[in-house]
Amino acid sequence: MQQRNDLRNIAIIAHVDHGKTTLVDQLLKYSGTFRDNEYVDERAMDSGDIERERGITILAKNTAIHYNDATINILDTPGHADFGGEVERIMKMVDGVILVVDAYEGTMPQTRFVLKKALDQKLTPIVVLNKIDRPNARPANVIDEVLDLFIDLGADDDQLDFPVVYASALNGTSGTEPDNQSETMEPIFEMIMNHIPAPVDNSEEPLQFQVTLLDYNDYVGRIGIGRVFRGKIHVGQSVVVMKKDGSTKSFRVTKLFGFIGLKRVEIQEAKAGDIVAVSGMEDINVGETICPPDNQEALPVLRIDEPTLQMTFVVNNSPFAGKEGKFITARKIEERLMKQLETDVSLRVQPTETPDAWVVSGRGELHLSILVENMRREGYEIQLSKPKVIIKEINGVKCEPVERVQVDVPEEFTGAVMEALGSRKGEMMDMVNHGNGQVRLEFKVPSRGLIGYPTEFMTQTHGYGILNHTFDSYAPLIKGQVGGRRQGVLVALENGKATTYGIMQLEDRGVIFVEPGTEVYAGMIVGEHNRENDLTVNLTKEKHLTNTRSSTKDQTATIRKTRSMSLEEAIEYLNDDEYCEVTPESIRLRKKILHKGEREKASKRSK
Repeated sequence: MQQRNDLRNIAIIAHVDHGKTTLVDQLLKYSGTFRDNEYVDERAMDSGDIERERGITILAKNTAIHYNDATINILDTPGHADFGGEVERIMKMVDGVILVVDAYEGTMPQTRFVLKKALDQKLTPIVVLNKIDRPNARPANVIDEVLDLFIDLGADDDQLDFPVVYASALNGTSGTEPDNQSETMEPIFEMIMNHIPAPVDNSEEPLQFQVTLLDYNDYVGRIGIGRVFRGKIHVGQSVVVMKKDGSTKSFRVTKLFGFIGLKRVEIQEAKAGDIVAVSGMEDINVGETICPPDNQEALPVLRIDEPTLQMTFVVNNSPFAGKEGKFITARKIEERLMKQLETDVSLRVQPTETPDAWVVSGRGELHLSILVENMRREGYEIQLSKPKVIIKEINGVKCEPVERVQVDVPEEFTGAVMEALGSRKGEMMDMVNHGNGQVRLEFKVPSRGLIGYPTEFMTQTHGYGILNHTFDSYAPLIKGQVGGRRQGVLVALENGKATTYGIMQLEDRGVIFVEPGTEVYAGMIVGEHNRENDLTVNLTKEKHLTNTRSSTKDQTATIRKTRSMSLEEAIEYLNDDEYCEVTPESIRLRKKILHKGEREKASKRSK
């Protein structure tokens, strides 16, 4: 069988923050893809605003580099399990993977997740031990961990015989030995060319092209990015797209784009093995196949793991609705959610009995919160309910998602973390003391037990702990409450501006969430109560002025620091009877029932 020896297709996979995108930067740099005087941003593949701000990859992206006489297509994938849908579809496009592992941290929960997806597709792996320059790097131990993980995930003999390159992507060095590093990426390029299989050259057979990523351009409309699995495709060709529902639609290829570095370049023809972008079809979705009209043969539809978490998105109906956002109507919000469905294969949107609410299901809190953050930046106003795990019935038994949790903490905090995860029905799987004051704990915890825990974890470990978790499996539902917030909240009594005097009167009742001068409304959550019950408070109270003067009149009133929450923290904080109100300028917490009397009646009825 003929092969295209001038081409290699690989994906770079790793746990969050192990250096995938930085490694791609260096591969681009050392391949001579950029001109000497060309300015290129750090983490060039992370092009989205949120990706740059948070330093994480959210969307899978592709680039191509020339090495000697060959082209290497590289796909950078997210390391976070919440964006696993991006990883799963990429695996279909490539023939091998580069697994990047931190030389100190070793294999992490999401390393297991992304590697399992690669091994399931029978892809050829190369292991790059990154951050080898770290003073506490332990390359020999980490290679043993990687080998154990391969065996644990059922790798075959060929996959177990993986080559290893040691590198420091930040410094641009690599080598085949940990202590022999050169300022080059040549060893990685050589490993790719020698170990990753070349694509099969079956370009004389009828065309098969499968769309795995989607893009949009104002000039050419929707663009489908994918791999030519068989045959050739050229500009002006008449083809049909085979839809998921079994129907077909004809169109003409108007433009073809290849990739080089960070740019798209127009090409006239592509053949088997090439990863290209195709435009010309108005309506195409991920997983659909393009083929010739006289040979309609669809490729298997991409299988994506189902969502594990859901939230209700509701039209904002608070007293401040419409003050800060541009898009506030049900129609606009529904249009935006439907648009997201076109490119996000792991998202689900279901209408509810009311026209102003939708149940949105995703792979985790981060997956859903990134969608909300994007919507808010685009000018949308919405309200969010408490996240809930999706319960499935498997063989007649109700099951819930369980996560594999890995915690790295200083020794003195292990007791507090073990107690907290134990109370959330966590089952301890492993405990390793590295002997340098750090302990690694592994647990299996029900997903609902982890909702809201990361914030508590940071407090417990004084900010020194590292918490990582990834979906593991579905297990029989544990009865009773697991996790959840213990404290009650302070709820505003009336509309107005929060005053310094009003806040000072309430400081001994709990932690305040709002600054003086903030506009509040009746039913808005303005703080956390010290006790388990909710308390309605008057935060807008003014100090009465009198003719009496005191000897301390010149003292400046000082208040404690208020607690501000990020979007993820606010969502995790919610209880069943609360909403998170999200606008382009503010994140507020509120009760679903704003009126104090009606809230009390509803509370009595529910008991």
